[in-house]
Amino acid sequence: MSSLARPSHGRMIGGVCAALANRFGTSATTMRVIFLLSCLLPGPQFLLYIALWVMLPAEKSATAAW
Repeated sequence: MSSLARPSHGRMIGGVCAALANRFGTSATTMRVIFLLSCLLPGPQFLLYIALWVMLPAEKSATAAW
């Protein structure tokens, strides 16, 4: 399992589903479908998504120039 960071590639909105997919070894599409299905249940899914978007660090770019 890799560290939990929002990737710079493969993100659609905030990169939260892509980060969770990388962490748990699934595809980003699978994680997005799971998130959308969870939105059918009562609960604070959107608030959790926004909180993770704010709290998760962005992945460091490998093309950073000094």
